[in-house]
Amino acid sequence: MELIFWILVFILSLFLLIKGADWFVESSEKIALALKVSPFIVGVTIVAIGTSLPELASSIAATIKGETEIVGANVIGSNIANILLIVGLSAVAGRILIVKRSLINIDLPLLASTTVLFLFTMADKKIVLGEGILLLFGFLVYLLYTIFQRKEEILTPEIVEILPEGTKIQVLPSRIERRRREARREFEKLTLKVFGFLIIGLLALIIGANNIIDSVVEIAKILKITSALISITAIAVGTSLPELVVSVRAALQKKYEISLGNILGSNVFNALVVAGIPALIRTLRVDPLIFSIGIPFLVVSTLLFVISGISRRIYIWEGLMYLLIYLLFLAKLFNLF
Repeated sequence: MELIFWILVFILSLFLLIKGADWFVESSEKIALALKVSPFIVGVTIVAIGTSLPELASSIAATIKGETEIVGANVIGSNIANILLIVGLSAVAGRILIVKRSLINIDLPLLASTTVLFLFTMADKKIVLGEGILLLFGFLVYLLYTIFQRKEEILTPEIVEILPEGTKIQVLPSRIERRRREARREFEKLTLKVFGFLIIGLLALIIGANNIIDSVVEIAKILKITSALISITAIAVGTSLPELVVSVRAALQKKYEISLGNILGSNVFNALVVAGIPALIRTLRVDPLIFSIGIPFLVVSTLLFVISGISRRIYIWEGLMYLLIYLLFLAKLFNLF
């Protein structure tokens, strides 16, 4: 009965964590647009970071409670799930994912270098204050690249679309101009309800993160396993649900850049910020099992993702192989093979 109770607490806490992040991000975006913050800046900061808020909240809560092994397990587990599980499911759902050249030229190398930086900080099975600062500085570099590089790509004077019948060409207003109109509409809609959801979302994040760590620790005690093992599987997959929904839906709608860009941004944020901020609070320890199994699978999955990206196509068969590798990862963690 005690196990069932804590599993229910875990599920409810996970729901609060995800919904809290959703409410907080949506309200923050509306407020930022109403205050006339650039829609582009809102997109590359609030919205991009939003899908990784559950990982960050749970990692900070774990560090405060002294369960620092959960942080590394959460980051490694989430990044492996993002590539093998989410990209795999997206490729199966969309039957093919087409990789844009800009992702190959800049984003994939950035993901690879970010992963290498993160792994080097974990080489001695701990992440200390100085390494946390280094990781956060790396994220600052990534954020500046996103702001200046992506702005050049998006700031085009017009978007030309050929109509279905192929006989006319229609010039559409730029995305920036559309976002400016949306911002004006958001200013008119800004009410106390928006601020209310901002506060509710923040409270849900705090309560969900706090209780999910308590439930993980208790479940680990009952099952006589490490809390890091639950974190690299259950928490990692659970907190990656926002990315899963966004990427699979985008793949079904043939919006490949959103589907893959979401994963790239999330993995970079996880490695640099979700590990970096908790390291400022106290030294993060890495569980031996996570170190011996999690890190090799993270290296392999990132390498596979980069190779698939270079080929510019991720087919359904590759997606199925990604899913099989993820099943092998779970089997190795629980010593089934």
